[in-house]
Amino acid sequence: MKIISATERLQSKAGIKGIIVGKAGIGKTSLLYTLDPETTLFVNAEAGELSVQDWGGDMVRLRTWNEARDIAAAVGGGNPALDDDEPYSVAHSNAKKADFDLSKYETIFIDSITEVSRICFAWSQKQPDAFNRNNEPDTRGAYGLLGREMIKWLKQFQHAPRVNVWLVGLLNEVKDDFGRVSHVMQVEGSKTALEAPGITDQIITMTLMTPEDGPPYRAFVTGADNPQGFPAKDRSGRLNPIEQPHLGKLMEKISAPKSADNRTSDQETAIAA
Repeated sequence: MKIISATERLQSKAGIKGIIVGKAGIGKTSLLYTLDPETTLFVNAEAGELSVQDWGGDMVRLRTWNEARDIAAAVGGGNPALDDDEPYSVAHSNAKKADFDLSKYETIFIDSITEVSRICFAWSQKQPDAFNRNNEPDTRGAYGLLGREMIKWLKQFQHAPRVNVWLVGLLNEVKDDFGRVSHVMQVEGSKTALEAPGITDQIITMTLMTPEDGPPYRAFVTGADNPQGFPAKDRSGRLNPIEQPHLGKLMEKISAPKSADNRTSDQETAIAA
C-alpha cells in the first residue's frame, strides 16, 4: 500500500466505467461511430457487427466464458490477493497481457452484457456447483455461481486505472400484477442486475424521447430521478439528466472540470446531434 498524494491523484486520468441499456434496435452498437476507432477496442459477443460494418476500429470476438475472463484479466490487471492458478490473479493477468496488446486502447466497448451473462450461465450450468449430491442438475446452484462470476468479472473492469470500459445491454419493460411498469436491465439472474449499478460509475438508458412539440429524438437518460423510471446513475455529477447520444462527447463532459455555467437544457443537449 502507498499513499497517493492529492497532486498525483488529480493529475492521473481515471477511466470511466459504465453500462448503457436500451431496447433492441435503438442504436446501442452504433455508438461505436461516436468513438475514435484508433483507440477503441470492440469486444463483440453478439455477432452484431453488421450495424457497424463501416466502423474502422479493431474488434475481438467473444464466444466463451474463459475468453470473457481473459479479456477482463488483461484490462483490469491482476489481483495480488489471489493465488496464481485463480482467474484474475497476477499470473493470469500477465499471461493475457502478453496475448493481448492493449496499450493503444483508451476505450473498451463490450456488446453486450446481456449476451455475456448468457455465456456465463451456460458455463455455470456445467460446473460442480450446478449439481446436487446425487449429481442431479441444481438450478439454484447454477444461478448462484452465475451471480458470483458476473460480479467478479465486472469488478475486474472497475479496477482498470486508465481505460474507459462501456458495456451495452438490453432493457426490459416489465409489468406487475397491478399494471405498473418498471424498466430493468436484461441479464441472466437477478444478482448482476441488482449489483451492477453499485460497481460501475455510470448507468445510462438510451431511449427515444417523444416531446409534445417537435419530432421524436434519441437521447441518453442519465438522471436517477427521471419520471420514466429508467435505470440511470451519474457518479461524475457533470451530466444533465438528458444528454446527446454521443458517447465520445459524453466522456469528454464527464472528464471535464465540473461547472454549472456550461450546462444546457436537457432537450437542447439531447437533440444537438
